[in-house]
Amino acid sequence: MIIREFRLSDLKRVVEIEVMSFDEPYPPNILKDIFNLGAGFLVAQQDNIILGYIIFWIRFEDEGHIISLAVDKKHRRNSVGQELLGTAIEMFKNFHMKNIKLEVRYQNKGAIKFYKTMGFLEEKLYMVIMRMVKMQF
Repeated sequence: MIIREFRLSDLKRVVEIEVMSFDEPYPPNILKDIFNLGAGFLVAQQDNIILGYIIFWIRFEDEGHIISLAVDKKHRRNSVGQELLGTAIEMFKNFHMKNIKLEVRYQNKGAIKFYKTMGFLEEKLYMVIMRMVKMQF
């Protein structure tokens, strides 16, 4: 498996994964706009098949934000999400981000557990806000 930058030719497959992963998926034009705005956008690929993706950006001077992370249902629990998130975290470290935030729906217990294993902490608001603090450089 390789982690590489998203290309517009990946959009159809990313949309398929988005639709299978979320009740309210981003439409293709929004994903394309996010990419065109310069967000970090990585895909995990194996044998020319996209297994998952992550979208992220620098939200404030010292805070990164995970916009979306999804893995094809057939490839979950095979470290694809860990590799994608780990790569994004390393990129945030290179930009000296002190915090990383993301939102997860309360009912998504699997995602909450996953993010906790990756070092995120819960902050309860209208959604579960996960934050990674005290990053080591």
